[in-house]
Amino acid sequence: MRHCYVLRVFTRGDEGGNLLGVVTDVTGLPERVMQEIATDNGFSETVFIDWHDAVMPSVRIFTPAMELPFAGHPLVGAAWVLCSIGPDTVHTMRCAVGEIPFRVEDGLVWVDTPMVRAVRRAPEAEAIAVAARLPEALEAWWVEMPLPYLVMDLGSPVAVAAAAPDLEALTAADAGMCMLIADAGDHVVARFFAPRAGVPEDPATGSAAAALAAVRRHHGTLQGSLTIHQGDALGCPSTIHVTWDDQVVRLGGTVCRDRVMVLEK
Repeated sequence: MRHCYVLRVFTRGDEGGNLLGVVTDVTGLPERVMQEIATDNGFSETVFIDWHDAVMPSVRIFTPAMELPFAGHPLVGAAWVLCSIGPDTVHTMRCAVGEIPFRVEDGLVWVDTPMVRAVRRAPEAEAIAVAARLPEALEAWWVEMPLPYLVMDLGSPVAVAAAAPDLEALTAADAGMCMLIADAGDHVVARFFAPRAGVPEDPATGSAAAALAAVRRHHGTLQGSLTIHQGDALGCPSTIHVTWDDQVVRLGGTVCRDRVMVLEK
C-alpha cells in the first residue's frame, strides 16, 4: 500500500482548482501500474515523484489514458508537495522535457518551464471548427508542447463559454488537445479539451497557459504576464498566473490539499 495526496491546483481563492493525484512512493511501481493508478483515479493527471537520486527528484505524469512528457498542473502540485510536505531541500525537479525549477512566493507555487518556439498559424482551424461545431476563430495557432496543441482565439468570452465541441471530430482532425481563448479585459478566459489524453475537458491547464505565452512571444511580446481564468464551465473555477521572457515561461497558482488516499497497488 502507498499514499496518494489529492490536491486542488490553480484554485481561485479556496474554491475550485484542478484535482491532482501525487504519489510519493514509487518503490517497485512499474509503468504499467502507474498508468492503472492514473486511470483508476480518474483525475486529469496523476504525478509520480521518484527521489532515488539524492540531488534531484524526477516526476512522471499520467492522464487516465496516457503518459505526458509535460503538464503544468502536475508540476505545480508536485512542487507544492516537495515544499510543503517533503523536506523542502531541493528546488528543481526533472521531467521528460528537462529540469524544472520551482519555488513558493507569497502563497503562490511557481514552476519555470522552457519557452516553446515551435509556433505556427493554423489555417486548418477553419475546417476543424466546422467539423467540431465550434465558432470560427479570429486567429488560431499550432504549438508543439511537445504534443501539438491547437490554440483558437474565439474573440468573445461568451463564445468560449458556450462552446460545445464534438470531441470525436477534434480527435479525428488531430486537434485532440485544443485550447479556446478570449480576452476578457483584465484576464483571459480559456477552456481546454483534451480527448487525445482521455480528458474531455480540463478545469485548469498549465501547459496550455504556456502555449498561450509561446503564441504571445511568437507575435513579438518577448516578455509579459497573463492571468487566465478556466474551469468555470465545469464548476471548478481556476486561476493560472503566467509570466514569460524570451527563454522561460513561469506558471503560478495556489494549491489546496483535498485529501489523502491509500492505494492498494
